Amino acid sequence: MDYTTLVDGATLQQHLDDPAWCVVDLRHQLADTAYGERAYAAAHIPGAIFLHLDRDLSGPMTGKNGRHPLPDPERLKARLGEVGIGNDTQVVVYDDAQGMIAGRLWWLLRWLGHARVAFLDGGFPLWQAEGRPLDNAIPTRAPKQFAGTPDPAMLVDAATLHAGLDSPELCLIDARGPDRFRGENETIDPVGGHIPGARNRFFKDNLEPDGRFKPAAVLRAEYLALMAGAAPAQVVAQCGSGVSACLDLLAMEIAGLHGARLYAGSWSEWCSDPARPVARKGSID
Repeated sequence: MDYTTLVDGATLQQHLDDPAWCVVDLRHQLADTAYGERAYAAAHIPGAIFLHLDRDLSGPMTGKNGRHPLPDPERLKARLGEVGIGNDTQVVVYDDAQGMIAGRLWWLLRWLGHARVAFLDGGFPLWQAEGRPLDNAIPTRAPKQFAGTPDPAMLVDAATLHAGLDSPELCLIDARGPDRFRGENETIDPVGGHIPGARNRFFKDNLEPDGRFKPAAVLRAEYLALMAGAAPAQVVAQCGSGVSACLDLLAMEIAGLHGARLYAGSWSEWCSDPARPVARKGSID
């Protein structure tokens, strides 16, 4: 059986010694970028490898392409192969930030055509709470060849988005917290606000209090209400830097709403150009 959206702790525990599976620890904090490596060294799911959001899953910043630009596909494929992920590998991703980081690798693998990637439902906190095994050994996995081709249909760039802001065909969903969406308490990016016309769906609203995803039927009803008649293929997800938006895209996949796209540059890229319009609380979108 292939897992393409979610896998629970019990299932993952049964496969910890399965060489066809690769668990990836993606713990990270934006304000402390060395946090994930420290946490991984202290304790992680047995056999898990560590990948870093900035070094492994992002490309270089130019000041105009957002805080977490997409990585070069060839470099990413080489890195995946180095850590033992091949085209036949079942990948499972996790973090301790309610999926904010792990969703990025879930999306990147799908972007490269690798469907066999699942999110550990409940993440590292639920794994711990359920009393499942941990260790601090650094695993060694034999390198593999990872081949894949990025799917341009899964992306929207800033120019295309800007040109289509007034189109009824666009349903733009912003995954940031409601205060940042309104332009309040902005401490990460230099400009507060949101892209005109965007609708807010905080990525954490996809989850139950224990960190697991809401049932598929609930997610489907909530997204259909938010989309207000738009088709899934008309949805473009974004956030601050193209990372937490991937959790909204994962939620839509769980809900059976396929075909939504990502604006990878997201707000941090959008607001870097003063020619692009900005909306705030109380303004007219």
